[in-house]
Amino acid sequence: MERLLADLKIVSLTSILDILIVAFVFYRLALLIRGTRATALIKGLAVLVVATTVSSWLHLYTVNWLLKEAMTALVVALPVVFQPELRRALEKLGQGGFFGGVAATPEQRVVEELVRATGRLSRQHWGALIVLERSTGLEEYLEKGVRLDAQISAELLVNLFYPGSPLHDGAVLIRGGRVAAAACFLPLTGSDALSAEYGTRHRAALGISEQSDAVAVVVSEETGGISLARDGVLSRLAGPEELGVHLSEAPKPADLSAFLPRRRG
Repeated sequence: MERLLADLKIVSLTSILDILIVAFVFYRLALLIRGTRATALIKGLAVLVVATTVSSWLHLYTVNWLLKEAMTALVVALPVVFQPELRRALEKLGQGGFFGGVAATPEQRVVEELVRATGRLSRQHWGALIVLERSTGLEEYLEKGVRLDAQISAELLVNLFYPGSPLHDGAVLIRGGRVAAAACFLPLTGSDALSAEYGTRHRAALGISEQSDAVAVVVSEETGGISLARDGVLSRLAGPEELGVHLSEAPKPADLSAFLPRRRG
């Protein structure tokens, strides 16, 4: 009896492990094809499977035969149709990325893009001012700029602050994880404590942090140095990596909600 119970226990644990592995593989596959044309194709396959089952229940023999033939043809065509996704899955498997690696959260992606952008701007000595809106609305400054409502990326930010760009003057406002506007002009700080070595961008960054809870990132055109303004305090950072640490760890979780893409509808 004890041996039987032990065998049943081993079988149940093996079954649970088996189910978990299969579920994980399907989960990773779902992440892999998310946002690709494969999603629509899988939905179409699901419709065919359901239609085949229903036609069998209703004894629609001709319709059922046609659907089964279509399914057979699709099985042959699937490797061709899903060739890009299969290749991507095999590449990830070979690189060890299929079973490992957690997808970055939306706020992490925003921080990563900001770190990449500031690093490139700093190396090029291109002046930049990037403001992240938090709980205090910055609509009055956004209205005076050029509205974009674009997905944030390092490439976009670098191009906006390229000296030859018509939008390089002023600040870029980030709202809800998106680039809301560019060429926005902000209030300058009235503090006399700020060193004379800091220019207009630094004074604007400090000014917006004094009048709101926004976080402002500045890249100096003269030195390439990176500074962070928050809660009326301007701090010079060692580099883009330190900026990433400040943006990821310093704000409380409630504050990070401003980095997330807002739901529409």
